[in-house]
Amino acid sequence: MEVEDELERYLDRLAGVLGHADRRTGLMDYCRGLMLPIKRKSVEPLAAHVDPLHVQAKHQSLHHFVAKSAWSDEAVLREVRAVVEPALNFDRGCYWIIDDTGIPKQGTHSVGVTRQYCGQLGKTENCQVAVSLSLASDTGSLPIQWRLYLPKEWTGDLPRCHAAGVPEDIKFSTKIDIALAQVKQAQDDGVPAGIVLADPAYGDSASFRDKLAAMGLRYAVGIRSATSVWAPGVAPLPPEPTAGRGRPSKNLRRAPGHTPVSVKALALALPGEAYQTVAWREGTNETLSSRFAAVRIRTAYRDYWQSTQRPEEWLPIEWPEGDAEPLKYFLSTLSADTQIEQLVFVTKMRWRIERDYRELKQEFGLGQYEGRNWRGLHHHATLCIAAYAFLLHQRLALGSKKNAARPKAPTLPKNYQPRGSGASTTTRTRFDRHASLSHRRSYRTLPAAMSVLRIG
Repeated sequence: MEVEDELERYLDRLAGVLGHADRRTGLMDYCRGLMLPIKRKSVEPLAAHVDPLHVQAKHQSLHHFVAKSAWSDEAVLREVRAVVEPALNFDRGCYWIIDDTGIPKQGTHSVGVTRQYCGQLGKTENCQVAVSLSLASDTGSLPIQWRLYLPKEWTGDLPRCHAAGVPEDIKFSTKIDIALAQVKQAQDDGVPAGIVLADPAYGDSASFRDKLAAMGLRYAVGIRSATSVWAPGVAPLPPEPTAGRGRPSKNLRRAPGHTPVSVKALALALPGEAYQTVAWREGTNETLSSRFAAVRIRTAYRDYWQSTQRPEEWLPIEWPEGDAEPLKYFLSTLSADTQIEQLVFVTKMRWRIERDYRELKQEFGLGQYEGRNWRGLHHHATLCIAAYAFLLHQRLALGSKKNAARPKAPTLPKNYQPRGSGASTTTRTRFDRHASLSHRRSYRTLPAAMSVLRIG
């Protein structure tokens, strides 16, 4: 009962920001359903397992709570963060991880759906894409903001947006714009300042990096191999001297012997002794390590329009043993005296978001919402994160090597099979066909082997 009591207190705290007391039951039931060991976690299977004796009524109430009720996702996620944040140990650093995730979808009516790159599938497909900001330490991580990206095909079609319930103030924003807005909001909310981590889709943008620096944030972000930099000992020429009365030149100049190079060309030109093997963490079966070099450089993006060079920063390079060329490149504004082991440790912290999304999708049904509207999709994602956060908090409190128990499902009459359970022989609705686990399995507590979402 201890876990049940703690879950009750946790959900009660979240319910306090929903705006109306009658939303408490919807929050409680939805989050409990997301924690159960059932295969499909759209609304009707959740209703079937949370209240199997009154499936239709429960389905209607849960659908209203997630798809129509006007509670604030931002307020709930702030409260979730307030619960988990004290349990994260920032002694070895605090990190803000920016990423996006794709959710494969069929049809054209679900909000934000279009053909675009889907990381889950590794190719361009019909999907929704959401941008998130996660708060992380070396002991755990959690998305604290989550927003759907709307392509121009959507924002340029007002009737389509209206039909999907997109708020009128939502205009087209790039993923980078969304990410920067999330970072600004995190600062406004007083989130502990962290080193910003992102993959090349964000880090390769000089504007993105410049705006992070202007916010006073350090970063360690991936970049593409073609990014141009000034190699050590090479610099642009100063502004050309003015002859006569003309306006003085203010821009840096490039000339033979004073030209930038791509990070790939620089990496290939480094001597072999510049690379060393660095380990960054213990994996499941082995210590994770690779070969790295780190060079102090200045980026060269459009500096011929500037009068001074950009600040010096680190260029960590990963070149695994036996590979024909370097694998990954990063830019980091960590201090000049940072050791290469720390640089590698920080850049590799981004892997945590991949683990979070894997667990959110596989264990908590993040990609299984079947509604089409903006509010429902965001509410479902918020509740998935809230359910995930409870178990994360439990693991952090117990220690990463101990089990985090999940709540139990209701006790049922013998041989009872609910609609949506996947075992009933009665006629199913469109929602039921996805829930394939038997009733007997559905109402057991999740085995210990599945109840732990591994950290590290």
